[in-house]
Amino acid sequence: MTDVEKKGSILWVDDEIELLRSHVLFLNEKGYGVDTATNGEDAIEMVRKGHFDLVFLDEMMAGKGGLETLAEIKEISPSLPVVMITKNEEESLMEEAIGGKISDYLTKPVNPSQILLICKKFLEGKKIQSEQVSKDYVAEFNFISRALMNPLTHREWVDLYVKMVSWEMEFDQHPGLGLQQMLSDQRRQCNAEFSKFVEQKYPLWLHQKDDKPALSVDVVDKFVIPQLKDGTSVFFFVIDCMRLDQWLVMEQYLQEHYTMEKDYYYSILPTATPYSRNAIFSGLFPAEIEQRFPEIWQSGEDDENSHNRHERQLLDKLLERRRIDLKPEPKYIKILDVEFGRQTENNILSYASNRLTSIVVNFVDMLAHGRSDSALLKEIAPDESAYRSLTDSWFKHSSLYGMLQTLSTKKGVKIIITTDHGSVRCLRGSKVVGDREASTNLRYKFGRNLKSDDRQAIFIKNPEDYKLPKRGVTINYIIAKEDYYFVYPTDYHKYLNQYRDSFQHGGISMEEVILPVITLEPKKV
Repeated sequence: MTDVEKKGSILWVDDEIELLRSHVLFLNEKGYGVDTATNGEDAIEMVRKGHFDLVFLDEMMAGKGGLETLAEIKEISPSLPVVMITKNEEESLMEEAIGGKISDYLTKPVNPSQILLICKKFLEGKKIQSEQVSKDYVAEFNFISRALMNPLTHREWVDLYVKMVSWEMEFDQHPGLGLQQMLSDQRRQCNAEFSKFVEQKYPLWLHQKDDKPALSVDVVDKFVIPQLKDGTSVFFFVIDCMRLDQWLVMEQYLQEHYTMEKDYYYSILPTATPYSRNAIFSGLFPAEIEQRFPEIWQSGEDDENSHNRHERQLLDKLLERRRIDLKPEPKYIKILDVEFGRQTENNILSYASNRLTSIVVNFVDMLAHGRSDSALLKEIAPDESAYRSLTDSWFKHSSLYGMLQTLSTKKGVKIIITTDHGSVRCLRGSKVVGDREASTNLRYKFGRNLKSDDRQAIFIKNPEDYKLPKRGVTINYIIAKEDYYFVYPTDYHKYLNQYRDSFQHGGISMEEVILPVITLEPKKV
């Protein structure tokens, strides 16, 4: 393959092309292949019969003009980049050209450096960007590796996790770099150290006021109540099982509508809905909920139907303890299906007169669990990048996006978006021994005489140390670290294969524990 073929093929259309021969020769010397045409008809025919990577198109030509030629070229090859070259800088012309989907424009007279820059942008841009991304990540890789050699604070762990997620998103745009495995290996290393960090520090955070991250129990106090005190109408969205990378996918669609402030908090353990979401709405740890409201914290299987039916009451009790009296009464909505989501979307503005509207959105959690059970979804989203893409596709067409678009038109509202926990892609099984009454969760369990490899899980002999419900004298908890999931010895290989490469939550990983809190304010309406 020649240098010309490597760098791309250009069609330059101008009725005075002879005056531009020096530019054409310059591009040839730089390794670009350039064909020329002196009129729109010939250019259209050449595009129809040949292959070009870029078109330079004169706006003012005898016969078929530039805009008309542009329209026909786009009919033949919609994705072909076309750069308009013009003497006319009138705004109306530019708007017409942009409406015709020009990729860029230059004003005459053009000089060689301008032309070269355009060629590099459209024909070598991805290659140049990829090379720079590779160079930057190698430097970042070394920085992170050095950082892991020293103890990190909870704030430094947040910074490190945000960096890693940013790189994952960057690699989504450059899939051919071959660095994904390198990043994945480093993330596994980070999660190993992060699990050690949480195991060491978490019990201390529960009993100290300073030098600790905001936890699930602090979310309403720290982020919601200050807005209520300002007299603002607040919409508080809790998106079940949303990770930071999934938020960043959604965020790109909201930037034109809102100004954003982003903060982070740490989920309590286990990073599971019955524990973490109740902690958000109550401002209490699970053991405290059980003690204060035994009628609310019911015994039994840890599923949403049993333990998360009283979030509204828990939030009311929290506001009462903080002496926050809201009129009209706070609204609480839980969206479990598409139909009710659309109904809520249609009515969302009617809730703006409320001081506080809390909305729980369950779809992302359903997506995580659905992927575990569906061979089709696993095929559609076989890896982390595809999982983000699936989130993207859902959000663009979701009632959640519709609600946020509608609220962006409403003056005097603030929106707070967070999640109760994230999820981690589980790739390694961990054998666990316990009795038949033990809970069925894959990332955490409670029961009698539970045993597992302490390198792969935290063993909690005394639940009170972690402010967890005691449930019985002989009951203990185990919480999986990193990307492990629990499998019983019985039918070990069957369940090992069944749940490998599934997204789960309840354990300790950066993805499950470090969570975003975003405050949105509509731009001027």
